[in-house]
Amino acid sequence: MAPISGANSHPYGCRRFGFTLLLIGQICLHLIQGKTCWQRISEHLFKTGPGSMIPVLLVNVMAGMIFTIQTARQLESVGALNSVGGAFALAFCRELAPILTASVVAGQVGSAFAAEIGAMKVTEQIDALYLLKTDPIDYLILPRVVACCAMVPTLIVLGLVFGIGGGIFAAAQFYQVPPPVFLDSARSFLKTTDLISLGFKGMLFGGAIGTISCGWGMTTYGGVKQVGESATAAVVISGIGIFAIDLAISLLLGDLPMGKRV
Repeated sequence: MAPISGANSHPYGCRRFGFTLLLIGQICLHLIQGKTCWQRISEHLFKTGPGSMIPVLLVNVMAGMIFTIQTARQLESVGALNSVGGAFALAFCRELAPILTASVVAGQVGSAFAAEIGAMKVTEQIDALYLLKTDPIDYLILPRVVACCAMVPTLIVLGLVFGIGGGIFAAAQFYQVPPPVFLDSARSFLKTTDLISLGFKGMLFGGAIGTISCGWGMTTYGGVKQVGESATAAVVISGIGIFAIDLAISLLLGDLPMGKRV
């Protein structure tokens, strides 16, 4: 396929979005048909999971501490300091931990996927796959998307555990809230459905990261400069997609007043 002039132009961006939407349908179809190189999934599972674990855990620990310090300061002024765990559960456990984790994965893994596939595209390696009668969706894209869908929920749970640990530490060290009090308050606000929602969100976030990064990589034209631009754009669009998905889930499943439901 000939390079498209004006890689940063509006029509080119529309083509990229259109290609990515079509890619979602192809991924679903190939999954149903069982067409994928499953032996390649383990490589991407490691890159997405253990490869991203340290930054995910560090971000969640620090975010948990920051959120607890700021929340406890306000609750202390109204004499409700022992409820800091409940406030933590409502905001951090339900929303912040999944979004922060997915954003870190998008920055580290999504950019790598877009750059790898983009480099293969501009060096005509993907055209070589077609000549070898190998479908790039089965060989390149599906393993990456499946790895993201599998590992992002796991990373969210691990990040949540470490974030809670950071919150407990901050509450105990700076505001003398005992860990059992913090945990009891958090437990009273969290529900089983919240944990199920975390797994559901994680799969959707992972699917968005994998699909968008691969879609942006597959639509890379030009040279090395365009590969870098595709990787950067994939991270930005993945971040927007993460927030859009979270907003949609909040509107559909959130406890909105009956008169204000969408």
